[in-house]
Amino acid sequence: MTQLKRLPLEQDIETKVVLKKLARAHQALAELKGIAATIPNEAILINTLALQEAKDSSAIENIITTHDDLYCSDSSARYFVNVAAKEVHNYATALRNGFEQVQRTGLLTNNDILAIQGFIEENNAGFRKQAGTTLKNAATGEVIYTPPQHPDDIIALMNNLEQFINDDELCDWDSLTKMAVIHHQFESIHPFYDGNGRTGRIINILYFVKQGLLKIPVLYLSRYINQNKAEYYRLLQSTRDTDDWTLWLLFMLEGMSRLPMKRLS
Repeated sequence: MTQLKRLPLEQDIETKVVLKKLARAHQALAELKGIAATIPNEAILINTLALQEAKDSSAIENIITTHDDLYCSDSSARYFVNVAAKEVHNYATALRNGFEQVQRTGLLTNNDILAIQGFIEENNAGFRKQAGTTLKNAATGEVIYTPPQHPDDIIALMNNLEQFINDDELCDWDSLTKMAVIHHQFESIHPFYDGNGRTGRIINILYFVKQGLLKIPVLYLSRYINQNKAEYYRLLQSTRDTDDWTLWLLFMLEGMSRLPMKRLS
């Protein structure tokens, strides 16, 4: 079992090549923020993109549905064409609820994260309390990674992550670097029995909003991750194994650097 380090990390992970990639990612984000500001009805934009993000993010977990099924379902009436459509709508609602909470408080807390996961999974199981969770290769059944097992360790790591998310004085890393590290740390803690991937991807979005990088949640990495799923999982594990963050940061920053207009299409 890998012993996770507390954040911030002691090593300098913002290498020269990472800093160059950060500049391009910030340029793309600024362009996207400007495009979003020209759209007159924010509510329609948020609702439409949240549902698309929910569809893409759920597809990473092999929850597959169609746009027809999604638009024939009604989340407010709790009517869904099928189970997959229900899960996608739950994700979209959790995202919107989280966005509204971050807007109100300017924070992203463990209580917010628990609420997001609880809505996605429709339960109140909270953080894992029993040992036995492992991450396996879907094809071979081989155990690839064993996350922290003891409830006290999970809570301590999540408390540390909460502080790292909300206290900008802890380190001077760029916010985009921090987002990539936060995502890796959350997925490595793997604090829930289910819904870790989808919850982690919502955290990505909300962190952008919290840091003022975007006014509204219009940048989604799920389509990029889904298109590069094997590399995403490979880099998650290789970073744990080697403690070399460069390739992971470059991968995540590439997802943020793709043409902004595509994110609004």
